[in-house]
Amino acid sequence: MLLNWGMAEQDRIVSATRRISAPAARIFELIADPARQPEWDGNDNLAQAAQGQRVRAVGDVFTTTLTQGADRENHVVEFDEGRLIAWRPAPPGGAQPGHLWRWQLDAADDGTTVVTHTYDWTELTDPERLPRARATTADKLAASVDRLAALAEQA
Repeated sequence: MLLNWGMAEQDRIVSATRRISAPAARIFELIADPARQPEWDGNDNLAQAAQGQRVRAVGDVFTTTLTQGADRENHVVEFDEGRLIAWRPAPPGGAQPGHLWRWQLDAADDGTTVVTHTYDWTELTDPERLPRARATTADKLAASVDRLAALAEQA
C-alpha cells in the first residue's frame, strides 16, 4: 500500500548534480564498493561495510552498518557498470520500505563526469521513516557528491 504523505510526487524525489574532474570508472568504483561508501556519505549515516561486497549486477545485496549500529541490506535494483547503480535498503530479512538511492554517471569527452545522486521516496510505505525521508534534502545529497568528488579527484 502506498501512502500519500500530503506531498506531490516530485517533492518526494530529491537530487544533486555535479561535474567531477575524474573518469566515470574511478567514481563508480567508489560507489559500487560498499566498503568505500562511509568515506563519502554526506548524511553521516553509514558507519561501515565489510570488504568484498562489490556490486556487479541487479539482484546483488550488500550490507552496511549505520552509525546507530543497525544493519541494512541494500537490494540492487538498477545497474549499468560504470554508469548507473540504485538500491533499496531494508532491515536484514525484512521488507523494503520503498525508498531508493540512485547514482547516475555521465562521462564527458574532457575526462570529467557529471554525477547525479537521487533519493526517491515516492513508494515509501513505513510512516516511521517519514521524518528521516523529509530530512533528506538536496543539500545532504550534494554533501555526498562533494565528498565523492574529493576522493575521486585526489586518486
